[in-house]
Order: sequence, then structure tokens, then C-alpha cells
Amino acid sequence: MISRRTLMAAAGFAMGGLVAIPASAQETVKIGLILPMTGPFASTGRQVEAGVKAYMALNGDTVAGKKIEVVLRDDGGVADQTRRIAQELVVNDGAKMLMGFGLTPLAMSVAPVLNQAKIPAIITSATTSAIMPQSQYYVRTSMGGPQSAVPVATWAVQNNLKKVVTLVSDYGPGIDIEQGFTNQFKKDGGTIVEAIRVPLANPDFAPFLQRVRDAKPDAVFAFVPAGIGAQFMKQYVDRGLADAGIKLIATGDVTDDDLLNGMGPVAKGVITGHFYSALHDSPENKAFVAQVKKAANNMRPNFMSVGGYDAMTLAYMALKKTNGDTDGTKLIEAMKGATWVSPRGPITIDPTTRDIVQDIYMREVKEVNGELYNVEFATFPKIKDPNAK
Repeated sequence: MISRRTLMAAAGFAMGGLVAIPASAQETVKIGLILPMTGPFASTGRQVEAGVKAYMALNGDTVAGKKIEVVLRDDGGVADQTRRIAQELVVNDGAKMLMGFGLTPLAMSVAPVLNQAKIPAIITSATTSAIMPQSQYYVRTSMGGPQSAVPVATWAVQNNLKKVVTLVSDYGPGIDIEQGFTNQFKKDGGTIVEAIRVPLANPDFAPFLQRVRDAKPDAVFAFVPAGIGAQFMKQYVDRGLADAGIKLIATGDVTDDDLLNGMGPVAKGVITGHFYSALHDSPENKAFVAQVKKAANNMRPNFMSVGGYDAMTLAYMALKKTNGDTDGTKLIEAMKGATWVSPRGPITIDPTTRDIVQDIYMREVKEVNGELYNVEFATFPKIKDPNAK
């Protein structure tokens, strides 16, 4: 079951007090799910929560003889809140695992909590490569940002798009993605005409897109966070880049499944690389999509949702492997090397980096049965984050 708890005051919680409750003292295993359910990143929280609920609806709420209780807490997208809530979940609620973390700073903030409490934290959303080395208790089911950029670079050169301007949002994931694309693109023989970084807060893409048009590249490679792709694409069209023959290639964040239908015709034909499409053709994905739509007012799941679904998959797999033992170090060891078929396709947790290894799909936005979808047309198998160490 998933319960919501009111945020509690942080006074009185000391890091030295992060001592886990013995596994033998309880038959219920609590998993703390920390997400931005309010504020500007609430759509991320909503999607991850839907993925977690879908997994439990399809697989039950018991594993290895233990009842699973997910305790959902809202951090509002504020890192200080995230860390405080993590402490509370461990000390007060006896959580044996944490998961969620909608943004990089939120994930990074809990490293000291994990290192003291020695419990796993499964990252469902944040993508910056630098997160993982901060604690040996991090595991990731979202992606490392450059994973999706590297195949786009190779595909671009293979399709005679050899002069490219990169345009990314100026923060950790954007910089990682820019670097991943640039390194692979140059390796494959392409030329970066210009590298543009756009302020993350309240971006106006128009002047930056004008710079792209003036540079006259074959294509612009873009990364912007999920949620502002529609604004970016509208300005891409308004600035005449499509008419000038400058192709738009991007990571899948730009054409977020959850928001794609609202983008309208401007999205058609956009080429992206990413690890998940709601139209992915597999029995696992069809069951997942159907369950999310049934339980969440016909909402189409996106890559955030599948990150939550797979976080629960990994949690259940680890508990099965430890026969219900909730010792954090044993759970982390059980997660290393785990492999399964997700709604996104086959995935593995790298035993060295604890990061995800997954297929990346090239997709084109097309209309299917009256709706816009990211239609997969090529697969780059078993891609690792090139920055993972």
C-alpha cells in the first residue's frame, strides 16, 4: 500500500542517530518514496508514483514473506527538504530502502544519510553522472544522461548530418549530455559548429535559436528538461529553422510521452534517442501502459514512470535474493548485476557502478491512431553511461 504522511519537523534528528531497526523486529518492509509532488516538478512525482503503483498492482504487495509498505513524502523539489525527509524516514519510520529523487540536487543531498544508515537509495529520475560516486548505496533505474545522447550522435553522422550546433539547458544533466553527444559526434567524424547553453530558469529560446539559424548547420542537437519541450519546438518552428532545412535531433526528454499530444503538429518528424517510448512493442510494456492508464485517469506513462516501476522491480528482486533480509549492505549486493525485462526492454544493473545498462532507441514522432507517439525505428543495445566509473 502507499500512504501519504504530513511533513514532520526536522528538529532533534542527528546524523549519528541514523540506526536501522533490526529486520527481525518487523514483518512489514517500509520503502520511503521521496518525490516532488508539488511545485514546478510535480509532473515528475506524479509519473514516478504511477509507476510504483502500477508495479504493486500487477505484482502484489508481499515479497519473500514480507508486506511492502511504500511511504510517499513530498519534498517540493527542494534539496534541504529531501535530506530532512530521508532522515525522518530512516529514524522515525524505519524505512529499509529509499527511492525517488526527481532532480540531481535532490538525489545528491541524501548521500550523507545513506552513508550513515547504510541503506539503498534507488534513483528513479535524476540523471547526472556525478551522483553515483557519492555513495556506494546509490542504485539507478533512470539513466545516466549521456546514455541517450551517444546513439543520437552516431545516428546523425550515419545519416549525413555532419555539421551540428548543440543547444542544451545549462545545468548538470545538460552539460553531461552535451559532452556525451560532442565526444561521440567528433569521434564519428562530425563537426560541432557551435555549443550553446541556455539558462535553465524561464528560458526564452528565440535568441539562441536565431544563433543556430545564422550558423547554418545540418542539424541542431537539443536537450531541455521534460516539460518545456513544447515551448522549445514552437520557437524552433517560429524562428524558421525547419523551413531553413535545419533538422532537429534531441534526447527523448524533449518529446516527453506525457506531454507529446499537447505539442501538436510541430513535434511531427522530430528524431530523438531515449530508453523508453509508451509505444514500445512488448507484452511487458502493454501491461504497464494499460495499468497506468486504468489507475491514473488515462494518463500515458513516460520515462519517469518506468523509472519508478523498475525501482520497485529491483527492490522486490533484492528482497527475494536475500530471503527477506533487509540489511542494507546485503540488499545492495543483491541489486548488483540484477537483470530483467522491463517495460522499456532488457536492462541490467552494472555490478561495479550500480548504474543502469540499457537499450537506447532512435525514435521519430509520428501520428498513430490519431495520437502522437515516439515511434522506435532503431536500437542501440546495452548502452552504458560513458562517464560511469
